[in-house]
Amino acid sequence: MKTLFFCLLFWPGLLMAGEPELLLAQTYEGGIRVSDYWASEKLDGVRAYWDGRQLISRQGNVFDAPAWFTAGFPRQALDGELWIGRGQFEVVASAVQKQQAVDSEWRRVGYWVFELPHGEGSFSERLLRLQALVDNAGSPYLHRVEQFTLADNAALQQKLEAVVKAGGEGLMLHLKSAPYTTGRSDVLLKVKQWQDAEAKVIAHLPGKGKYRGMLGALLVELPDGTQFKIGSGFSDVQRANPPPVGSIITYKYYGLTANGIPRFASFMRIRH
Repeated sequence: MKTLFFCLLFWPGLLMAGEPELLLAQTYEGGIRVSDYWASEKLDGVRAYWDGRQLISRQGNVFDAPAWFTAGFPRQALDGELWIGRGQFEVVASAVQKQQAVDSEWRRVGYWVFELPHGEGSFSERLLRLQALVDNAGSPYLHRVEQFTLADNAALQQKLEAVVKAGGEGLMLHLKSAPYTTGRSDVLLKVKQWQDAEAKVIAHLPGKGKYRGMLGALLVELPDGTQFKIGSGFSDVQRANPPPVGSIITYKYYGLTANGIPRFASFMRIRH
């Protein structure tokens, strides 16, 4: 019911197709042989599952993608990200979550695929078939996420630093030998200079000084009942129109304090 509530709150009127079963990443904490994994940039877009007919969100909402956008897409399942570019999450989210598509907005969007759901063989073998599908589709809106190899953890950290410096969010590692699976699994790892998580907005705390009459901070709560404040990461527009009480937000942080409170927590976005 909670999932349905938030879908209706932020995505009114869209068709429901049922939540697709997807592979979800664990957080990279070392202790692996990096060369056993394919690496790719973590795209800051909107996750989308192509079922061969339509694009579906993680929550089971059907995107109102224009017919010209999906023309030529293969009639089999794909998993990927609706993406415009680095630092453009709010723009792509606004474009693809409208009840009625706006062609001029969708023409900026690409569907960047990184997995062949239910495909046989290892991830390396699926990548070859995925590339062939993308090439044969001939669609200007269908792309395969670039995969590359890194020799060791030092090379991984060097690449991560370069991606973040260029405005990217982080990296993904996918075990080369892994068969297709769903659910949260360590065959897929997200690598960031910081961590992110979700929390529920409990209250709006008033601002002071230049933020008088606007949002000063959010009081949020974690699933285990832990409460803390988030006072940074907001634009002036967001401080004037803060995330509603009861909504779920994504925040970033840098580890935990001794009391289990996220350290240097900063607002990123409302979870749509």
